[in-house]
Amino acid sequence: MNPNTPPVAAPEITVESFTRAFLRELNFGQGVDLDRASANDKYLALSRAVRHYLTTRWLETLRNQYRDQAKVVAYLSAEFLLGPQLENALLASKLDEVARESLANLGLDLDEIRAVEVEPGLGNGGLGRLAACFIDSLATLNVPSIGYGIRYEYGIFKQTFVDGKQVETPDNWLRLGSPWEIPHPENAVEVAFGGRTEAVEGADGARRWIPDWRVTALPYNYMVPGYHNGRVNTLRLWSAKATHEFDLQIFNAGDYAEAVRARTFAENISKVLYPEDSTPQGKELRLQQQYFFVAASLRDFLENVLPDGYDLTKLPDRITWQLNDTHPVIAVPELMRLLIDEKGWTWDDAWAVTQKCFAYTCHTLLPEALEVWSVDLLGRLLPRHLEIIYRINEEFLEVVREAYPGDELRVRRMSIVAEQPERAIRMAHLATVAGFKVNGVAELHSQLLAEKVLHDFAELWPEKFTNVTNGVTPRRFVRMANPGLSGLITEAIGDGWVTDLSQLSRLEPLAEDPEFRRRFREVKGANKRRLAEVLAARDGLEIAGDAMVDAMVKRLHEYKRQSLKLLHIVSMYEGVKSGRTPLASITPRTFVFGAKAAPGYVRAKETIALINAVGRTINEDASLEGRLKVVFPPNYNVTLAEVLIPAADLSEQISLAGKEASGTGNMKFALNGALTIGTDDGANVEIRQLVGDDNFFLFGMTEPEAADLQAKGYDPGAYYESDPELKAALDLLASGAFTGGDKGGAVASLFASLTERDRFMALADFRSYVDAQAKVEEAYQDHEEWSRKAILNVARTGFFSSDRSIQDYLDRIWRAEPVTQNH
Repeated sequence: MNPNTPPVAAPEITVESFTRAFLRELNFGQGVDLDRASANDKYLALSRAVRHYLTTRWLETLRNQYRDQAKVVAYLSAEFLLGPQLENALLASKLDEVARESLANLGLDLDEIRAVEVEPGLGNGGLGRLAACFIDSLATLNVPSIGYGIRYEYGIFKQTFVDGKQVETPDNWLRLGSPWEIPHPENAVEVAFGGRTEAVEGADGARRWIPDWRVTALPYNYMVPGYHNGRVNTLRLWSAKATHEFDLQIFNAGDYAEAVRARTFAENISKVLYPEDSTPQGKELRLQQQYFFVAASLRDFLENVLPDGYDLTKLPDRITWQLNDTHPVIAVPELMRLLIDEKGWTWDDAWAVTQKCFAYTCHTLLPEALEVWSVDLLGRLLPRHLEIIYRINEEFLEVVREAYPGDELRVRRMSIVAEQPERAIRMAHLATVAGFKVNGVAELHSQLLAEKVLHDFAELWPEKFTNVTNGVTPRRFVRMANPGLSGLITEAIGDGWVTDLSQLSRLEPLAEDPEFRRRFREVKGANKRRLAEVLAARDGLEIAGDAMVDAMVKRLHEYKRQSLKLLHIVSMYEGVKSGRTPLASITPRTFVFGAKAAPGYVRAKETIALINAVGRTINEDASLEGRLKVVFPPNYNVTLAEVLIPAADLSEQISLAGKEASGTGNMKFALNGALTIGTDDGANVEIRQLVGDDNFFLFGMTEPEAADLQAKGYDPGAYYESDPELKAALDLLASGAFTGGDKGGAVASLFASLTERDRFMALADFRSYVDAQAKVEEAYQDHEEWSRKAILNVARTGFFSSDRSIQDYLDRIWRAEPVTQNH
């Protein structure tokens, strides 16, 4: 890059200039005039017009970075759940009002065009949404950074329901094109797999890898704009292509399928997010995906981002690779391989640099969620990397033996290589050994990470472990998603809160102002009506526009305990039908679920089927007079979240204490004025501490209490027999009352699971949960007091900004500095 090249001229931010840009894209980009343009034509033209304004700033950012050579944070993540891009780009670039006026002058409606957008299928849940929030905050805080991931052609899957059961269909999000990505085939890199290794004479640790096959990694760049600061960082996603896509001789011989076999084989790597891995083929494809994107990313940074001739001994001064969970951890042996085998470094020199370049974020407390790869698979797919991991482990275990002489049990526990039930590589152990920092994502999670999950490592290296509590971007999840509340806040305290969410604390005195509470309720009511309109148009679901909105939206997993929420709903229904609960005493309530179950996760899919079955029965029961409603809109995504979260009154965060790492949905709901009913788990702990016990509905066991009950021998059947309401709810469910008399299948499976094993102790917490829900009912009757509590939730949760999270990463881990843009 020539630093003397003159900058690209920025388009004027005027209505006239924007109109010209839009029409130019419509005419010359889409090849249509305004009268003949389809809705998608208008969306693509509008998006590309907005992209022109961002591109100027993006190129300037890249120029400045090349000139300054400042330290970069590279965020390696298998997911980036971005959500719709158009509105965010308009907001960040100060074009929202200009674009609206420009389009209105042409007889067009910005909101109608914006509704055409299909959000990128690049993530599944909290992990990917967190990554998207973090790259937004990195740009807004002026931190030089780059996100690296995979450009999934089909995303995870599009969820539909057939007879209430989840059915997965392809999520073809690229079908009509994406105006936000810019391919750069000239920067493609090759990624190798398989084969064997052989010795290299006279080299310290070096070996020659002779792979069996290669694929081409083609980069697509997405621009990541900071909020009103002129910086535009980069998200680089890799798409897999065959190195030789087409064999003309085979094609001419008539074997057309064989002629493109290499292309099909290679493109499978970036075809689908999280391929179903219950088969050996699925496991292999997942490992291929992980190595594919980190290998491409490391080579890209070393060859395309660093200047020619850069002294790689200074690499830790230029880059921190943040490992977002265990998916990218194979990057550790890959960097070692590059330095030793390709750059000719000694083992010790390579290891010294590698240990200073990686930091690891652990996102789980569940042992089964910590990835392990069988030695057989890893050795077959990445033989050189397995050799490197073995040597890392050998040298590491020497350190352990020196620190704890004679403690071979500890050595086996800490080894990167597990021996049972099969020889396998523990990726969390590898990340902890290689990383200079390891962080959890909430105070309780980080504590349990050090005390339980990685206890031996925290004893050996206490200085490695730290906490960074998660956060969410206030731009998307308040400013954009909740314009009514955003306007109310800005009117009260100014707009500085958008980049300094701690300023929300200035709202606290207004919780005592009856007029402010009234206006706050009006905003919430308008958001509920908007939710009702969206669900009707999107899914044909009818809900009341004024009932309490009780929301539980998160990945479907047993530890998140959607089954406990289901039992509560069944218990309420049973109470009315049995006469135990007067109908008039029940506050009209709409229960909203949103969740996908992994395709191979049978129990999760059974739970979805039962929620839909219970919902269908309740919704069709005229005797309830509409006081209870259960809706489960399929294919919950960021687009729907931006409508549901502002409308919610009650946020369900009910995981078993000690199982949820953090959560970010809990933060989004609280920031939008929903009260939380939850356990002391994950970031719930910090939410409760900040908003106060009086403004949080706490229930359930603490983590030590749950661990103690488990150790003593938990008997769920005893809870079933001793609590009449619980027994009545489970018996009603088991009777087939919600499944047309069918007592088998999902009904029998869930009943047996809960009463015989109940791994996540839903029955133990049921009584406490139902009692807390009774307090919710009582509190909601007093609208003034509920509004006061809701406003205090907003005012006291400014801590949960992803801007604050990123600042904590900068201070505690990355030691990178913001670099201000000229704008």
